[in-house]
Amino acid sequence: MKRTLKTVLLLGGLLAAVQVVRAQEVAAYLGVGGAYVTSNGSQIDTFSDGTLHRTPSLDGVFTDLGATVFIGRNWGVGAELAWTPTQGDYAGLQYRPSFYNFDGIFRPERGISKKLAPEFRAGIGGARIRYNFDDQTACDQVPGCPDSTHFQVHAGVAARWYWTNHVFLRPAIDVHYVRNLSEFGSDWVPRYSLSIGYSFGRE
Repeated sequence: MKRTLKTVLLLGGLLAAVQVVRAQEVAAYLGVGGAYVTSNGSQIDTFSDGTLHRTPSLDGVFTDLGATVFIGRNWGVGAELAWTPTQGDYAGLQYRPSFYNFDGIFRPERGISKKLAPEFRAGIGGARIRYNFDDQTACDQVPGCPDSTHFQVHAGVAARWYWTNHVFLRPAIDVHYVRNLSEFGSDWVPRYSLSIGYSFGRE
């Protein structure tokens, strides 16, 4: 929760910086989506009682929060946070995954219209796995518990479809390469989302 608050404050600071850099356009969006990574196939005696608990796949509903600042018509920067609103089960412990990234954004001139604006993103960030537990001994059995953070490289493509001059829908497909994501079966995390947003300064 503290990291979520810090990220929200960071996004707010990004929006506030508009007056300094005299950005052409600033936008914020909120949405839902999903992600999927296979299980690593491990079985863990989490509670030292002889019962083996399987490690899960990474899936479920993610909440997305993001902001972008375009300094020119085609180039901008953005920050994004995605997290699961509820906890899941990881080998008997409750856990919550999240992803955050800071990107450079390119918006091709040919694709921009009054109703549609595609964008391509690439950047870096992190993936965090945070566990909730009552017994330290159980936490000691699960690799990465109580909290593990991994460096990630991010790429994505999205399109803004404007209902009005300011309000837009934003479908997006993202790929995260998360270094040493040993809690799951792959370092590659595909993610998709649909957000609603508001754009300031759009002509």
